[in-house]
Amino acid sequence: MSLWKRVKNLIAKPEPVQQEKSPLTLGPGDVCEVSLVTYEVIGSVQNRQRSSVMLTLRDGALIRYLSIEERENTVYALYTPIDGRLDNMHEIPTVLELDDCTYHMEEQYEGMTTANGKTPFHTGGEQSVWQYQADNFKLLRIEWQDGRFMLYEGETIITADVRVIRGR
Repeated sequence: MSLWKRVKNLIAKPEPVQQEKSPLTLGPGDVCEVSLVTYEVIGSVQNRQRSSVMLTLRDGALIRYLSIEERENTVYALYTPIDGRLDNMHEIPTVLELDDCTYHMEEQYEGMTTANGKTPFHTGGEQSVWQYQADNFKLLRIEWQDGRFMLYEGETIITADVRVIRGR
């Protein structure tokens, strides 16, 4: 190595350290593993007020949704869309019975979201969310945005079961 290259290396600024990807910052094009299944992230809906994101995951033809919320601990839930219909967003019941399972409302909130990639709601905007839990720990989530309802059924995922494999 020449003397000039050594001097140049001493003067050159070190490359900035790349921030490690966290599940909360995943977006389209990233790959993650949830409960030993590898998914490609194809979309995300982020609610910055609640520090939460709903990722649209794809494994072949299977579409799932990973809800991530930063609280005291990071809370994960994996959802599957279900068929269903509600008529009015102002008449959401606090108790729902679905397939012999009774769900009780845990939380209802509203907030502004931003959408990125392929999501159930193609644009961001004002979104209302109702979250339910059954006695057998199954979860139910209802979302309303732009006059459209989405219903999801799911389960809580422990932190150790979510892993970022590759970021953009």
